[in-house]
Amino acid sequence: MIDLSKYKGIVFDMDGTLIDSMGSHLQAWEQTCQQFGLPFDRNYMYSLGGVPTINIAKRLNEKHGTAHNPSEIAALKKANWQVLDHNPDTISATVDILKDKHGKMPMGVGTGSERAHALELLENTGLLPYLDTVVSASDVTHGKPDPETFLTVAKNIGVAPQDCVVFEDTDIGREAAARAGMDCIMVLNGVLAKAG
Repeated sequence: MIDLSKYKGIVFDMDGTLIDSMGSHLQAWEQTCQQFGLPFDRNYMYSLGGVPTINIAKRLNEKHGTAHNPSEIAALKKANWQVLDHNPDTISATVDILKDKHGKMPMGVGTGSERAHALELLENTGLLPYLDTVVSASDVTHGKPDPETFLTVAKNIGVAPQDCVVFEDTDIGREAAARAGMDCIMVLNGVLAKAG
């Protein structure tokens, strides 16, 4: 297992890092883009993992020069997502760390998902009892790549940011970790990459 002895706290992203739920989010975004007449770029949308839905809607407008109501886009994406069949798997590379470090060091989730959704997913996958805090898009003013999400997790678990390590699967999440002063270990297709 990866050596985390130099850290005092762990921050996990959720979608694509602990839980393999990105597929259903991308499917919902594809439907939403079609309904609004927006081009759907799977790789671009995946790169926005961890960004709050309303902010993704704003970015889509900027990218495509459109003026759709971001709240309407976000509401439709949520509605599209809710009717999908959700039975996501966990990602063993990170879940093994979560279970191994439980009770040994404080840990939390910092996610761009809404709080109710995050808690439901973490509960359904049995991961919630292992976590000391969950910080969602509902709990912060600025989503990733702003560092607020990860800094709030660090504050909630009582660990200085520089003593935390973040596990993330997107460049936007890695940027948020760097801006928070935290090392970041990337999770790429369920496999751990190097810290940095």
